[in-house]
Amino acid sequence: MRSLRKPILALLVVVCTALAACEGDKEHVADAISDADSIAFMRSRGISTLISDSGVIRYKLIAEEWDIYTNTNPPTWKFMKGLFMERFDEHMHIDLYVEADTAYLHNQRIWELRGRVAIRNVQGTLFRTEELFWDMDEHVMWSPQFMRIVTPERELQGTSFRSNEQMTEYSVDNSVGAFPISDTQDTDHSTPDPQAAPTDTAAAVQATTPTTRTPRTKPAESSQAPHWK
Repeated sequence: MRSLRKPILALLVVVCTALAACEGDKEHVADAISDADSIAFMRSRGISTLISDSGVIRYKLIAEEWDIYTNTNPPTWKFMKGLFMERFDEHMHIDLYVEADTAYLHNQRIWELRGRVAIRNVQGTLFRTEELFWDMDEHVMWSPQFMRIVTPERELQGTSFRSNEQMTEYSVDNSVGAFPISDTQDTDHSTPDPQAAPTDTAAAVQATTPTTRTPRTKPAESSQAPHWK
């Protein structure tokens, strides 16, 4: 019996040593990602591309990063490091500039712009906000956040902004506006008093109105959403 114990003990020592070695060499692997929504179907860097609508070039898109997610609901394009876009009319003239810190395009239909959002229309009016939505099927834009509108003649501020796609017909609730006093006061034909202090006709006054609308002739709109490639 004693002669068998030594080989058995030696075998046990060898087995334990082998198991310990295997345990020490075990590769630590992270768990597999089961949520396919977190994986981009396509990821691009340094993007500058033209986009067509019904076979006509209508948009120029510039972005540092462009991620396409096809497994999300709805499918979404993400521009996490900013977006700059130009829109062209039928004569290839730029009629809209769009810029945002972060942008999402849901189902190739609804834009969600966040961060420092700035839009300039063909009339030179500048719109600034921190959140803006754009439905390309319904041809409307809206924002529940604070909106600042600067035109060559005046400046408006308000909330609950809503506009057409050209940003030429819009409304703002709780609006406050500033404009030159010379545009609103009647002409004074009396003889000026030389002792009176001079007045600054370029001074601005504040005006509060429940809703501000800028009527424009609404241009023809495409019946189809742009085909984004």
